[in-house]
Amino acid sequence: MKTRYLGIGVVLAAILIITYTGFGKKSAPEVSFSTIEGKTSSLQAMRGQVVLVNFWATSCSGCMQEMPELIKLQQKYGPAGYKTLAIAMSYDIPEYIQNYRQRTELPFIVSHDKDGSLAKSFGDVALTPTSFLLDKNGKILKQYVGIPDMNELNQLIQGALKS
Repeated sequence: MKTRYLGIGVVLAAILIITYTGFGKKSAPEVSFSTIEGKTSSLQAMRGQVVLVNFWATSCSGCMQEMPELIKLQQKYGPAGYKTLAIAMSYDIPEYIQNYRQRTELPFIVSHDKDGSLAKSFGDVALTPTSFLLDKNGKILKQYVGIPDMNELNQLIQGALKS
């Protein structure tokens, strides 16, 4: 009986170590992208910052619903080293993306995944919104399909900024 409890204790300790050290977290893909302004960058260039990679579309009602919250997150945590990378899906219309960005004054990086390669790199993202929260080392902390729980997302961002 004692051996069984010892085994359970070892397993629980291993889980805690993996959870809190980041061991076992999957790295985000090393992708390059162009902003809608035509500037080229990469996720690797964003290392050292906490990054939310958000796949969205102007035709997605959930995406439009979450955008004001993503704007608030960027405004709140941007000065502390947080970035949002909003990647419009390949099927989105460039003029719609540009018009939405100008109308809402999105305070973050906006890219258009014209050929679908970015969505493919992140595991064939097909549903929007889909978001990936990355730590400062480019490891995926959490993936959200649908609108994130904003309280949880705030807590995760705060924790990632502190580490």
